[in-house]
Amino acid sequence: MNHSIYSADRMTHLKIVVVALVTAVTIAGVSVTTRITSGDSYETARVTTPVVKATKDVLVTRSDNTMVR
Repeated sequence: MNHSIYSADRMTHLKIVVVALVTAVTIAGVSVTTRITSGDSYETARVTTPVVKATKDVLVTRSDNTMVR
């Protein structure tokens, strides 16, 4: 058994690549399937909140608060 990736033979590298590819395809497949079958659409997920608009700038130049250092 090789404990280092540098001293591993060709079959060990091939096994690592195959496991990585199978894992990536599985995660991608589960992600796509979950997205398609979630049942949510953009229309049902829309949130209606009141719109807040900025009126004019306010500049604070003086404060009566005391600062403790």
